[in-house]
Amino acid sequence: MNYVIYDLEFNQKYIDFPEENPSSSSRLPFEIIQIGALKLNERFETLSSFNALIKPEVYPNIHPYVEKLTRINNNTVSSSKDFVSVYKEFLEFIGDDQVILCVWGTVDIKELLRNIEFYNLSSSSISKYYIDVQKTASLYLKSPNNSKVGLKTAIELLNLKSDNEFHDAFNDAYYTSEIFKTIYDNTNIKPSIYSPNTSRKSKEPKEKIDTVSLIKQFEKMYNREMSSEEKTIIKLAYNMGRTRQFVVYTSPIQNT
Repeated sequence: MNYVIYDLEFNQKYIDFPEENPSSSSRLPFEIIQIGALKLNERFETLSSFNALIKPEVYPNIHPYVEKLTRINNNTVSSSKDFVSVYKEFLEFIGDDQVILCVWGTVDIKELLRNIEFYNLSSSSISKYYIDVQKTASLYLKSPNNSKVGLKTAIELLNLKSDNEFHDAFNDAYYTSEIFKTIYDNTNIKPSIYSPNTSRKSKEPKEKIDTVSLIKQFEKMYNREMSSEEKTIIKLAYNMGRTRQFVVYTSPIQNT
């Protein structure tokens, strides 16, 4: 049995860029543009690694915010393989042995499966067993109010080295593996079975953000009309903030 610790980077719709497949945005809001992973054995020894950029097809132009965050731009992915080809290589990397997926938050499982489904590929080789390292680390670090600790914050609180940039899929997979190995012996880590839980979602009312009122509030605060670029940034920042993936804590958290 092995552990496959992986991370993804995504591209998404940008209003100033024309889309090749505008009807696809609802089915694929986040298009994978990088997969980074490490495979560990039961002794936490690294067996192999995987790192691949992916040329986007649904959103062929890299969103400016994504470029700023990940340093991935149109030039860096222009000669990369498409998702179908990289996914095939990723499956070969995973291999036929039983594996447990380890991720920093379940969004990477959700979006991987959604990208697989979008291209009508089989997900039968993707293990349903996973460990949410972020959730376990947040409990270990006694994160207040059941909030989730960010990856960079966890690295700092555990005094682990961070020589490479964050928001790179391979680097973040490596950092996740270091956290996983560090806290494993002092936590009751057990794999869960991933379920999209579609039945519960269908019963809950779907939230819709009133973006018009949101923009008007900013215009009221600054006493001027927001530009198209500012409106896009405000909407994106609001939606990304709701995920809490960039929450950091300035006060130290004790491990005792």
